Order: sequence, then structure tokens, then C-alpha cells
Amino acid sequence: MPHPLPSFPKLPPLAARTVAALLVLPGMGPTSAHAEVRPANSDEVRYNRDVLPILADRCFACHGFDASHRKAGLRLDQRDGATALLESGARAIVPGEAEASELIARITTDEADEAMPPRKSGGNPLTPAERDILERWIAQGATYEPHWAYLPPVKINPPTAAGATQPVDQFIRARLVEGGITPSPAADRTTWLRRVTFDLTGLPPTPAEVGDFLSDNRPDARERVVDRLLQSPHYGERWARWWLDLAHYADSDGYLQDFIRPVAWRWCDW
Repeated sequence: MPHPLPSFPKLPPLAARTVAALLVLPGMGPTSAHAEVRPANSDEVRYNRDVLPILADRCFACHGFDASHRKAGLRLDQRDGATALLESGARAIVPGEAEASELIARITTDEADEAMPPRKSGGNPLTPAERDILERWIAQGATYEPHWAYLPPVKINPPTAAGATQPVDQFIRARLVEGGITPSPAADRTTWLRRVTFDLTGLPPTPAEVGDFLSDNRPDARERVVDRLLQSPHYGERWARWWLDLAHYADSDGYLQDFIRPVAWRWCDW
């Protein structure tokens, strides 16, 4: 017999407008955790968003935190190291002065022996767009940022977007317009109910649930559906899958005599 799943406490009623809004348009859902809304000033260069990916991909292997692989005593992942005076008498980064920064000289030179990343080790030159980002970042002061997890949340006002009534929709619509993508038409009520039920519980709505929703003309009908689904044991079962995978849950060993596993997996003492 399989071990029963642990019981899940009921969730308190939640304001479900955001979840409801995300599922109105076909294909719309939460954006990537790594996505970031561009600031109003598109000329502003941000370290975490714009600069760090370039340095991590092109520079940190030889000029990062690993001292055993660091070349020329230059460390670019910290501002103190990046702006320090090197043995050569140059500074890789001179905040506010891109033209005086050795980093810019090395990524723009035509001299193969001086160019960075090193051509002799197979390094490809930075693209014009990457060079432009680094030049503008240094000219703007070469501000480093801590890891995003240590930055306090900053409220961003939603952009103006025609046809969007929810803040989430405003961000999504603005990105679609920016990409020249025409938004899909709004989903009908049956499609919306099927989508949100699958998304939250992994199961389709029952015929009775479909009928109840279609006959519910209250303005908060969608929010009521989402609150009901969040209270369902199926919601806990669906999202507990991720925890069960981490805990390496299985009913049996799955090999040899296929013995039933003890319940020790529940405590995850690994």
C-alpha cells in the first residue's frame, strides 16, 4: 500500500485577482524570475541586469573571485578590486571616466596581444552592444549592486497599456507592444475555468463546476473560483510534488526485491 500523503492545512481566503488576471489571455502566465522591468530611463545601465551577465561570461574566469585562477591581480567582481591601482600603473575601471579605464582600452583595441578576452586562448571579442553597455556603465559611475536577493523590493508603477485593466496585464501588454506582438483575444469563461483549474490543481473542472461558474454572474466570480481551488486538497497535492521529488519520495525501492520503503523519507534527515 502506498504511504498516505501528509495532510495540508487549509489556506486562508486569498485575494485572487492577480491569479485570475494572469489566465485571461491564452499563453499568459507569470514571467521568469530573472525577468526585470526596464526603468523609465532606458539609458540607465544596471549592474545586475546589464553588466554582470557580460562580466560573468567574458571576464570572471580570469578576473573573478577565484584567486588561484586570477590574472594580473585584477578582480572585477568587486568594485574595490576593479578600481584598484594595478602593478602596471593602470586602473581597470575609473568610475565616471570610460576613456581612462584600462578595461575599455582592452576590449576595444585592435592589438591581438593586448585585447581582452585574450585572442590566443580562443576568446571572442565583445559585441558592439556589449562594449557600449560597459562604456556607459563606467561613464555613469560604475555602480555595483549586491545580489538581487539582498536588495529591498522597489515598487514600480505599471506602464500605461491600452486594454489592460489589471497591473499584471499592464506590464504584459507593454512588453507585447514593445515586441510588436498582437495580444490574443480574451479567453471565454469555459476556457478560463479549465485553464485556472489545471494550473492550480492539475485536474480538469467537473461538469458541475463548469455549470456553477457559468451561472455565477457576480463580479468576483473568477476570484471565488481561485479561492476555492486554493482551498482544495488537490492544490496541496499538486504543489507537494516538488517537495516529494526533493525528498526522493518513492513507495518502494524499485529494484531487486522491490521492498516497501520505510516512512523515514518524511523527515528528510539527509
